[in-house]
Amino acid sequence: MSMKPPYTIYRKSVRPPTANTLKPGKNNKKLGWIVTARKWVGKKVFSLTLEERSTCPTTCHHWEDCYGNNMPFAHRHSKKGLIHQLRREVGDLISRHPAGVVIRLHVLGDFYSIPYVQFWRKMLMEHPTLSIFGYTARMDRIGRSILDLNGDFPEQCVIRYSSNCETINYPEKTLFAANEDFEGQHFVCPEQTSKVESCADCGLCWTSPRTVKFLSH
Repeated sequence: MSMKPPYTIYRKSVRPPTANTLKPGKNNKKLGWIVTARKWVGKKVFSLTLEERSTCPTTCHHWEDCYGNNMPFAHRHSKKGLIHQLRREVGDLISRHPAGVVIRLHVLGDFYSIPYVQFWRKMLMEHPTLSIFGYTARMDRIGRSILDLNGDFPEQCVIRYSSNCETINYPEKTLFAANEDFEGQHFVCPEQTSKVESCADCGLCWTSPRTVKFLSH
């Protein structure tokens, strides 16, 4: 039985989604600001942070040791009113950045409902210069909806499934992200090994079919 509550341990860090829910990548050294490698070159990077555990499946293998446990100062956005605010912000960012926008989903948290997945589907349909990437622990109905999103928007949407299992019952072309103890075929995150300065300078997570392996969580 889990000892961690089904929400962040930093309750005061949870905020309603107001202006600037989507944070510029230039404020995050790991993410970077302008994509310089592979596809999506020239697009500006932004990120979205939700509340860990309250938006995540209890089956996540990092439920107990979520790296959010070590991020007391992260601004986590609550679900109430989130879609309405995001719709406004995405439209504004697209209008201000003609080369396009890449949104990292989710620094903390996960896809929490099928309507939330469908919201991103609508955004991708309405904004051809919008791209999204990230990771999910969902292996349920929500996870299947995410898989459909990847399949229907392969040039705009790349969400990898966090799993160390190579025999998971998902289609062959499903993309995965694994932990440091993974021994299957993979590439190690180049940002973690200082081969690139940021995600924006790498692009492998949204282009390579191989599993990405993270050395630390």
